Amino acid sequence: MKHETYTPVTTALLLAAGTGSRLHPFTDSNPKCLTELNGKTLIERLVHALQRNGIKRLVIVVGYFDSHIMHYLDDLKNDLEIEYIKNPRFRTTNNIYSLWLARMVINEPFMLVECDLVFEPELLKPMMKPDRMAVSQRLAWMNGSMVTIDLADRVTGLHAEKDHLTGEATFKTVNIYSFSLPTWRRISARLQRHIKSGQLSGYYETVMTELIAEGEIALEAVFFDENHWYEIDTLPDLRAAEKMFPSSRTLPSRANSVVSKMP
Repeated sequence: MKHETYTPVTTALLLAAGTGSRLHPFTDSNPKCLTELNGKTLIERLVHALQRNGIKRLVIVVGYFDSHIMHYLDDLKNDLEIEYIKNPRFRTTNNIYSLWLARMVINEPFMLVECDLVFEPELLKPMMKPDRMAVSQRLAWMNGSMVTIDLADRVTGLHAEKDHLTGEATFKTVNIYSFSLPTWRRISARLQRHIKSGQLSGYYETVMTELIAEGEIALEAVFFDENHWYEIDTLPDLRAAEKMFPSSRTLPSRANSVVSKMP
């Protein structure tokens, strides 16, 4: 029997340049990732989850109160190799620009993680294989990009929330992706095209939508239990996440395996 070979992911890219204005007043004098959730900051939780799953190198795109993040991670005891990319245009650009800035720094398989996520560390385990996208059953609180998949759990489309899809099962993006080097090179080339055309305030999801639709990249869906992750954009999100992630919570063993996509 032939076994598939791949280079495991040991690098993570964290996008943390934005102002997080919807999380006022917590982000008035701090970046969003330094918001505390039951006594631990979002970035501390992320660093813990990444280290537990074998990440050795962390690249962070910073902008808003960038020195706060740097000082905080300097004080946070960890064994990660940390490199910062400064986005000087963080007030007028969006995540497409932050991801584009990383093209000259990352030249290996890596995991892309948004800075406003909280999740059980065990859920990351299947994401250590490149060319995967974390998805979830959709709950009422979830908004943003949607995903369609086939019966083999291959991602067939990435769609804007406003798109009206009929006859297809749709899932929510968790905003965690792992990329092989060939996939990253294709994404980088398309990012370059968008940036050169002046689309600095767009979203990297637009690039991925194009490449998936054209068959240029292929990603496998990894299912996150919808009750064990949260995206924090607003104060109500923070309060809901505090209930989901009490200070001494352990993940039930059943969540260590891939969650079925069928209700």
